[in-house]
Amino acid sequence: MIKKSLAPLALGGFGIGMTEFVMMGILPDIATGLSITIPQAGYLISAYAVGVVVGAPTLVSMLSSRPPRSVLVLFMLMFTVFNALSAFAPNFEAMLLLRFLAGLPHGAFFGVGAVVATRLADKGKEAAALASMFTGLTLANVIGVPVGTWLGHNMSWRIVFLIVGLIGLATVVMINRLIPYFEAVRGPGLAHDLKIFRKPNLWLALGITSIGTGGFFAWLSYIAPLLTDVTGFHADAIPLVMTAVGVGMTVGVHVGGKLADSVPPLRAILFLLVSMGALLCLNALLAGSREAMAVLAFVVGANALALGPPIQMLLIEHSREAEMLGSSLGQSGFNIGNALGAFLGGIPLTLSYSFASPLWVAASLALCGVFLAAWMMQHGRRNAAVLAPEA
Repeated sequence: MIKKSLAPLALGGFGIGMTEFVMMGILPDIATGLSITIPQAGYLISAYAVGVVVGAPTLVSMLSSRPPRSVLVLFMLMFTVFNALSAFAPNFEAMLLLRFLAGLPHGAFFGVGAVVATRLADKGKEAAALASMFTGLTLANVIGVPVGTWLGHNMSWRIVFLIVGLIGLATVVMINRLIPYFEAVRGPGLAHDLKIFRKPNLWLALGITSIGTGGFFAWLSYIAPLLTDVTGFHADAIPLVMTAVGVGMTVGVHVGGKLADSVPPLRAILFLLVSMGALLCLNALLAGSREAMAVLAFVVGANALALGPPIQMLLIEHSREAEMLGSSLGQSGFNIGNALGAFLGGIPLTLSYSFASPLWVAASLALCGVFLAAWMMQHGRRNAAVLAPEA
């Protein structure tokens, strides 16, 4: 059971997860509705991800001196307005701008929400409180994304964004009613917070996150046309496959947490990126098999979200001097991967290769992440503790 005061954070995470990941399921419907190609529609995924990357550190830094509850309300109001307006986008250019704007509060909400969750937690249960917040994100992939995909295929993709807007509005109401008021913790200031970016290991951790997870997003961004055009699934089966991805993500979060508790996070990341690269190669080789793709949908989803806990630990260890800014960097890194994967995965499609071609791009990105993780591990061995917090 989720603690009552944490419910608004979980609901906000549900809305954020739905708007981010439902795009992959309704990509062909948006392309048809806006009279654009599927690779062009893929740029909408990249635009949202760029918004997350820009918004997370910028908004958190700008508003770090404000009370957390009011900041969360502001972020969710931005999220509500821009998602609702996406439902009325008249053309590709307007939709591109609105997806960027809708992404701005995404990482910032999770960054501030993580701090609020730990303050609301019972003593010794801070990690469980964080897990409660991210439960909404994983449930979005089990419930929200399949339902949104079905609505997009059978009614209108525009309805999906209206629903997301309503979820955002409900979150605003719940934040005001259920989250207590906290005074802002006034730190040394923005200039001090930004000093964390002087650390080479922080940039390496962000690079591993951005490039390594880009492989997952290159796969996920074009999964709908892959399954219909290459695998041979009917469009009505796509929500079921997306449900399998979502269930895998939910399982993967818990597996990743246990793995990160039992081995150093960087070692866990290296292992999971190697397995991710292998799984993406299998996707490319077995793309014509319905049975294989159904199973791989679950396994790839689990592998991808298993990366979340160790990556978050790695980033936090190298940004302890700026609590909220550091906690927002994980979402920035994941969404750089989202933008990178959607963009690079679309390139072979613009060159008229099949919808299986992004899978090879995806595997290459995962293996680049392996290289970076191995390099960081080797570089850190001189201190005998790869993940020892920096002074």
